[in-house]
Amino acid sequence: MNKKNNHFIILITLFFLCLKTSAQSNESDSLTKLLSTNLPDTARVDILNALSKSYFNTSPDTSVTIAMSSKLLAEKINYKAGLALALKNMGIGYYLPGKYIDAIKTWQQALDVYNLIGDKTGVANMLSNQGAIYFNQGDDAKSLELHLKSLKISEEINDTLRILTSLVNIGAVYLNKPATYDKALDYFRQSYKLSQAINDKYLIGTSTANLGEIYYKMGDDDTALFYLNQSVKAYEGTEDLPYSLNYIGRVNTRKKNFEEAIRNHTEAYEFAKNLNTSLDMTQSLVGLAQAYYAKGDIESAIKAYKQSLDIGIPLKALTEVKDAYEGLSKAYLNKSDFVNAFQYQNLLLAIKDTIYNTNTDKKLGTLQFTFDLEKKESQIDLLSKEQELQQQVIRRQKFVRNSFIAGFAVVLLFAGVFFRQRNRISKEKHRSEELLLNILPEKTAAELKETGKAKTKRFESVSVLFTDFKNFTQASEELTPEELVEEINHCYSEFDRIVSKYGIEKIKTIGDSYMCAGGLPVPNDTHHSDIIAAALEMTRFIEKNREERIEKGLPYFELRLGIHTGPVVAGIVGIKKFAYDIWGDTVNTASRMESSGEVGKLNISGATYELVKDKFTCIYRGKVEAKNKGLIDMYFVEGYAATQ
Repeated sequence: MNKKNNHFIILITLFFLCLKTSAQSNESDSLTKLLSTNLPDTARVDILNALSKSYFNTSPDTSVTIAMSSKLLAEKINYKAGLALALKNMGIGYYLPGKYIDAIKTWQQALDVYNLIGDKTGVANMLSNQGAIYFNQGDDAKSLELHLKSLKISEEINDTLRILTSLVNIGAVYLNKPATYDKALDYFRQSYKLSQAINDKYLIGTSTANLGEIYYKMGDDDTALFYLNQSVKAYEGTEDLPYSLNYIGRVNTRKKNFEEAIRNHTEAYEFAKNLNTSLDMTQSLVGLAQAYYAKGDIESAIKAYKQSLDIGIPLKALTEVKDAYEGLSKAYLNKSDFVNAFQYQNLLLAIKDTIYNTNTDKKLGTLQFTFDLEKKESQIDLLSKEQELQQQVIRRQKFVRNSFIAGFAVVLLFAGVFFRQRNRISKEKHRSEELLLNILPEKTAAELKETGKAKTKRFESVSVLFTDFKNFTQASEELTPEELVEEINHCYSEFDRIVSKYGIEKIKTIGDSYMCAGGLPVPNDTHHSDIIAAALEMTRFIEKNREERIEKGLPYFELRLGIHTGPVVAGIVGIKKFAYDIWGDTVNTASRMESSGEVGKLNISGATYELVKDKFTCIYRGKVEAKNKGLIDMYFVEGYAATQ
């Protein structure tokens, strides 16, 4: 799958990457000012949704926070259309930084609301968005299923743009494997006809470029050129032009039209250079070098290959760098320069290993993604069944009470049955309550049972801990999927025991990251010390586990931890399937403490340090640059102070 096609799928599906940063800033300022005026609640929801969208490119986390505010207000006033859009925006905010599980869950909630209000355009959109996630995760079957559903609905409502989107997306899935090229071709032909029917120049360019690529891969060079030349005309003046020119160059190289091929790749390179699109520049130089080599101009080929490496290596364009190493090895071998040929052959073997490992990581990521998603679904489904059982019990109790009023004799007749049933009910109720407490904090669970809902609350001082496994990718390569899940479960189970010991609230796990917080849902004055004590115990456990696994010759995890203290907002998210979660800048900063730390070290912010400096020995690291946060005072916690 060419990277350009993958980019096009996301562009059409989400409809926001064309926004410019400066325009976003102006739009955000205008919308923020509007919120300070006296507005109806429905208008406020609409403005919050627009404001959330304006932060997609610059700050996805901010986008999610704003969309969450819109969601809560929309639920309060029962504004379904605004609620659906807020959930959609939250999903996009999760999608951009790669939080795919959160994105999938939120988009599913949006899909439920769109179905409820009969908005088929929204339904088609959510199905397509979820399909894009499964495509990125390497699950072609699930992606195809969702895109086909989206296409069916888009055709029912005659939404031309969404039909085109689905056709291109389905074709892209089939383009992943040579065995399904014929199916990809069929969908690309349909998208081509439709783009011509609506006379959309850019979509014509995309459709003809797709057709040109697939005919090239199928070996039909004349037909490939026919469509690629059309895409060049349609793409004229746009940033996608180099893509079509480079494929034309490849075709001409294979047809031995070397001068034409050199001209095509040179034109593509110059155009990409003016736009400063590095990947296109790298691909153009590799194509140019291949044309020179096929022509027999070895020196020019070597020069072009080396130019491509100057751009491609910093860009981490693995496929293009691999092609350059392979081309240089052949070129130097052609010159009988065996030293350089051997050097580039070794580099080629190394990068092939890197690409193989990257593909392996992706497969493992797909497995972990499915595991996490199914685990969360199974927990909530079990809770729903237990709650339904409770409702059945309540109905039975009412029936018994009414029967007593009807006649004492009936009660006596069924007394034995009633008492046996009550014992069973008590056991089932106890199980249900245990499951509820396993998912939600005790106070929140009690509020939910009493009122049927739980209010979102602000806590002024909460300590948030993030952990992240180091060596996770390396260990994943050496373990079977079952062994990997078993080891993660072993570590997380011990973490659960530790946080329970110190009265810390587990929030969630995100892949190989564990998140918990102290000071909620019941505020206390010791949460900052409690969470550091818990973090130090986690560190000792992981170190002991590492030593044991080394003795057995098994791969192991190492741990990085970070803590920050500050205000958060906490509550239950979801319409039908809920979870207790926290939001706010404190959460983001705690995450940065973890990512800015070191393996085996507990990294805390200056704010947390001021609260615990008398109880723990800490080493000042200075002001450290944290992503999107600037310079922050950070400290490594060494252990308890000498007085402890």
